[in-house]
Amino acid sequence: MARLGGPILPPYENAETIDRLTQDIAATGPAEVICLGDSFDDLTAAGALPASVHDSLAGLMAGRRWVWVLGNHDPGPINLGGTCRADHLAAPLVFRHIAEPGAKGEISGHYHPKARIVLGGRSLVRRCALLDADRVILPAYGAYTGGMFCNHPELARLVSPCAEMLVLGFRPLRFPVAQSSTNPALRNSST
Repeated sequence: MARLGGPILPPYENAETIDRLTQDIAATGPAEVICLGDSFDDLTAAGALPASVHDSLAGLMAGRRWVWVLGNHDPGPINLGGTCRADHLAAPLVFRHIAEPGAKGEISGHYHPKARIVLGGRSLVRRCALLDADRVILPAYGAYTGGMFCNHPELARLVSPCAEMLVLGFRPLRFPVAQSSTNPALRNSST
C-alpha cells in the first residue's frame, strides 16, 4: 500500500493473517478454500510475498482445492497455485468479490461489514457478517483491513430490510440490521 501512496501496513499483518488461516484450516479440515478477492493489495504485492508467507500458503494449499476469486485490488491471475476465477459457482451458491443487487445464493466479501456495539459501557467496533435469505456478505479476514459500517447506504441497497448482522467476537452476537440505527447498544455510523 505504501508503494501506491497509501498507509504503511503494520509489520504483523501477513503473519497474523497466516496464523489465523492456519488455525482455521487445522480446526475445520476443509477440502476446499475459497478466497473472496482482495487477498493482496495488487498483483505486484502478490508476487512479492516474503518467502515465509509464500511457503506457509503453499503448505496450507497442499492437498486441497484452493480458489482465488479475483477482487478489484488483485484482478488478475495470482501466481501461487490454485484456481483463479471471477466468480466461483458451487450450486446453489455463487462466491464473488463484489455483491450484485438481486443475486440469490450469493456469498461475497468486498464491503468488509463492521458494527459498533456498546458492551459494559464500552464502545467497540467489531467485524460482522450481513445475512438475509439471498446472500451473506462476509467481513474482512485479513488482520489489517478497514470496513464499512453495516447500516451504510451501499450495504442497505444490497440486503433486505429483514437482514441480520452477526457481530464476531469471543461469542458472536446476532442483531437485526434495521435495529442498528435505533438501538443504543448498536451505535453504527454510515461513514
